[in-house]
Amino acid sequence: MEELDDDNLTILDLENILLSSEIVERQRDRKTHERKFVVRGTTVGGLQAEAVVKFGPLGNLFVITVYLV
Repeated sequence: MEELDDDNLTILDLENILLSSEIVERQRDRKTHERKFVVRGTTVGGLQAEAVVKFGPLGNLFVITVYLV
């Protein structure tokens, strides 16, 4: 994911962000009406980061973007 590289994050950081996260905002896509969630957690190094995620029709979690806050 390019977004990880932009903030010098690794896949392990993303995993830690998701596992330590809490939902901070719920959104709805204007075109598709799908629900998206902004979650905040911490990287392996302890930095605060957020990810925007959504659930697919079969319950799979899709990461839309991730960034440091």
